[in-house]
Amino acid sequence: MTNKTNNKIAFVQGNEVCAEAALYAGAGFYAGYPITPSSEIMEHMARRMPAMGRRFLQMEDEIASLAAIIGASLTGHKVMTATSGPGFSLMQETLGFAIMAEIPCVIVNVQRGGPSTGLPTQAAQGDVYQARWGTHGDHAVIALTASNNQDLFEMTVEAFNMAETYRTPVIVLIDEVIGHLREKLQMPDPDELEVVKRLRTAVPHGVDYHPYLPREDGRLPMSDFGDKHRYNVTGLYHNMWGFPTTDPGVIDGLIHHLIDKIENNLHQITRYKEYYLSDADCVLISYGCSARSALHIVKNRRQRGMKLGLLELQTLWPFPAGLVREKCSGAQHIVVVEMNMGQVVHEVKRAVDHPERVYLANRVDGEFITPTNIKNVLRVIMGRGV
Repeated sequence: MTNKTNNKIAFVQGNEVCAEAALYAGAGFYAGYPITPSSEIMEHMARRMPAMGRRFLQMEDEIASLAAIIGASLTGHKVMTATSGPGFSLMQETLGFAIMAEIPCVIVNVQRGGPSTGLPTQAAQGDVYQARWGTHGDHAVIALTASNNQDLFEMTVEAFNMAETYRTPVIVLIDEVIGHLREKLQMPDPDELEVVKRLRTAVPHGVDYHPYLPREDGRLPMSDFGDKHRYNVTGLYHNMWGFPTTDPGVIDGLIHHLIDKIENNLHQITRYKEYYLSDADCVLISYGCSARSALHIVKNRRQRGMKLGLLELQTLWPFPAGLVREKCSGAQHIVVVEMNMGQVVHEVKRAVDHPERVYLANRVDGEFITPTNIKNVLRVIMGRGV
């Protein structure tokens, strides 16, 4: 890494951080449709991309937005779109197409209250399961999140890197609080963070190119659509040339490939932060904006001699069950802090050896969950001395 003393420091909004990180990662095309609370991402891209010689399009809706970036990705560009819950719902069928056709792209979902129109201007974390299971069929998916602007910058760059490495859509799943939060950002130097380039095939023009034939390392080199090679792209089960097939052996191999290329690389995909876990007898698990309040209560109670710790998840999918089990192995109490009716809490209960020790501290009224909310749950679990 380079010396950070030369980096630019800015006071900036989370949505703008996400947009700048996408540009840093090499995003060459953005298509989107405005929706609260993600609109600032599109507005920022509308200003910045044309000035940088990159392409920006406002589309007629969210379905068209994802379809547009899929097309641009196939022609060789790194791509992104952003939306919120209702728009993310509209994208699900097209998201499934991108998973099946193995098209790298980044989709940002700045969560708000739902279902339906819900709370357009207020925060929630209710789309965690939708990010995993929103599109139909068996599949794997990568979803990353962050609790502050500095981490959001890095996780957005990571999202582009993972999209290119695994040839898959990657979801950046933040929330209204993080999207609209203004705080310090230390802009990394151009060569400070790793940026994964598009892996292009070395097969020359005129030679048979197999767009869906993985190398020994599992990666699939791409050829810019419409350039040197002719190949087929479909949402149907397909063979290594991209043409539809009903061959049971090919179908079985493809579905295992789509899942294994992500699930078998869990250790490379997992990102997390930990605080005071070495001696914690009560572990808080949280993510996104909720992790800010969780960290506050952990630090505050540590000063009073309580052995609280925090595991902040930055990779939500694939869910790092082994990590959660390891970090919680010595805990007498585990409290999952999230702003929904309990989504990650179910994954934690499945992961740990003693699910009866897992509790939920949540809030679902659109207001930011506070340290006091968490403290009240801890008092019920651990006694009035908390």
